[in-house]
Amino acid sequence: MNRPAGSHSSGSPLDRIRVVLSHPSHPGNIGAAARAMKTMGLSRLLLVNPKCFPDQQAVARAADAGDILTRAQVCSSLDQALAGAIHVYALSARHRNLGPPAMPAREAATDIAAQASDGEVAVLFGNETAGLSNAEVQRCQRTVFIPANPDYSSLNLASAVQLVCYELRLAVFDGRPPVLTRAVPFASPLAPHQEVERFYEHLERVMVGSGFLDPQRPRRLLPKLRRLFGRAELESDEINILRGLLDAVERKFSGPRPADDDLKNSGPK
Repeated sequence: MNRPAGSHSSGSPLDRIRVVLSHPSHPGNIGAAARAMKTMGLSRLLLVNPKCFPDQQAVARAADAGDILTRAQVCSSLDQALAGAIHVYALSARHRNLGPPAMPAREAATDIAAQASDGEVAVLFGNETAGLSNAEVQRCQRTVFIPANPDYSSLNLASAVQLVCYELRLAVFDGRPPVLTRAVPFASPLAPHQEVERFYEHLERVMVGSGFLDPQRPRRLLPKLRRLFGRAELESDEINILRGLLDAVERKFSGPRPADDDLKNSGPK
């Protein structure tokens, strides 16, 4: 795992953003940071003189992001971790008189995404207890802060990584990241005109047969029902369900009738 930071070319700006943890003291935080990164599509983790790494606690907290840990680069100095980066951003809750100007995380993410289109960018996080030193911050071009509760702005290291990576993902995808779901689609195609009209014919027949609708005095019942179902934009499966229901009602008050060739199975396919 001990390799120079080097460069990394890819079509995605996220692949040109490295997360650098300086002197992390708890291996669990390293693993949790790796997991936070992977959930947001970042993959490059660099560690500057970690207290305990590799470590089973890191593996356990990484869950299914063990590949991020396997590829993590352990560096002996901050300069080694930042080598090749064209822009470096320091995450710090402390506003300092000396050092680069501070930016809120959302604004910084947009800036980082733009910079990553041109080359390597590093986001630097400090030690869990002391954060980043002034000397470390002064090696960066920008300071980033998370606008947390001013009365209690202390964030766990991995939580801070998660928030920044989330903002980076939003920025890279212009606020609309791709969403992949394994859920079975619930919707069916919209019912064609002829299916909808046959449903209305069936509905009218059942209403008349049940005595609910007097064909001599229809008033505005059918137009209102057309408007109701028109707003629903009925799907084919929904037409099947409704006509199956009407067929069951029809059998109750009139007994079995010849099969309706137009009536499909009552349940959705």
